[in-house]
Amino acid sequence: MINSLFKSIIDADYASVVICSPEHIILYMNPAAVKNYANRGGAELVGKSIFGCHNPKSNEMIEKIVNWFAASPEHNSVHTFYNEKQQKDVYMIALRDDGGKLIGYYEKHEFRAKDTSPFYAMD
Repeated sequence: MINSLFKSIIDADYASVVICSPEHIILYMNPAAVKNYANRGGAELVGKSIFGCHNPKSNEMIEKIVNWFAASPEHNSVHTFYNEKQQKDVYMIALRDDGGKLIGYYEKHEFRAKDTSPFYAMD
């Protein structure tokens, strides 16, 4: 039940969520990520290395951040980028088991532009 609730939350998010193992294998992509990365393979990326989607400098930084995550259960979030065009901050977030062991990571997108949609619009 809980796993279904968590999956539902991630799947409903309008921002891309790509969950990776500590070994950098893409484990899951929410529907927004599948759509956003369709030109790179979309759902076919699941099971492949995240390193195939980035340039060498980005791959070096991803590796460095994941090593930092693994070094301490208190290391959980790194601000990695700001996209001016989309007005969003991007973070890498550690995923941990109940004992604090690193079990994966994902990239979180925080949009900063004001949402101009009408309040309570349900159509």
